[in-house]
Amino acid sequence: MELPLVVGVDGSDASLLAVDWAVDEAARHGLPLRLVHASLWERYERVQPSFSTDRPAGRVMAQDIVASCVERTQLRHPEVKVSSDVLAADAVSTLLQAGSEAFALVTGARGRGEVAGLLLGSVSLTVAARAMCPVIVVRGEERNVRGSVGRVVVGVGDATGGTGAVRFAAREAAARGCALTAVRAWRNPVPEPGSSPAESGPGDPGLVAGAAGAPEEQVSATLDDALREVVREHPEVEVSRRAVEGPAHRVLLEASADADLIVVGALRRHGHFGLQLGRVAHALLHHSLCPVAVVPHRV
Repeated sequence: MELPLVVGVDGSDASLLAVDWAVDEAARHGLPLRLVHASLWERYERVQPSFSTDRPAGRVMAQDIVASCVERTQLRHPEVKVSSDVLAADAVSTLLQAGSEAFALVTGARGRGEVAGLLLGSVSLTVAARAMCPVIVVRGEERNVRGSVGRVVVGVGDATGGTGAVRFAAREAAARGCALTAVRAWRNPVPEPGSSPAESGPGDPGLVAGAAGAPEEQVSATLDDALREVVREHPEVEVSRRAVEGPAHRVLLEASADADLIVVGALRRHGHFGLQLGRVAHALLHHSLCPVAVVPHRV
């Protein structure tokens, strides 16, 4: 039984954009789509008398939102199997639980009621930082969200944390019939007086700093190692490598301008229940010019 692609819906413009992106993604991969709406309306509405046939207004609105999203997906891709759930529950907990049996989770960049100036909604950020399956936050410029560029970009980190992200990115490129670009940032190994080499956070695409030998050669070798398996598995995908000097988050933010999807890894440490996002993933989720996929790796 194929795992579904799960998308969180709340009726916001960002949510509808995520629904459109998700049904296109489900069609590309031949996956079923599951629409999930979670809200704690029952906590804030008066309990209906036991003899009343009226449904709580919150439930009515939630069911209307989901029904319209189901219709939207069927009009866009009639061949995709769609299911839906309306749950009186916390949105973050619901999506994290749904992600335990999902191909991936898809969310919009902001939800209903979010402050207009926010770069990323709290639900999307928390889910991306805690889920044990890939999470895609749909954001960015119209042409990038629409998939008009013809390129998937993946940030290559260390050999342990970056494998899942590279494989996910290669699978995406193959499904889209587009090119794959693997990017690894490096820093000059000779720091300026009074400064220290920059460090990446847990799960970030790695930086080469202060290492012996030529950094460019080391980065090139790392990229070759990271891509060796996926080149064998997806010979139809055009693969390119880019080694760029500079902070990893800035390098990948620039790369997002010419991508339909940018993919990064994130470590998930056993027993750690806080947000687990490195600086690179955090920056991309807030500022990327294309949709962002965060692929977890358990350690």
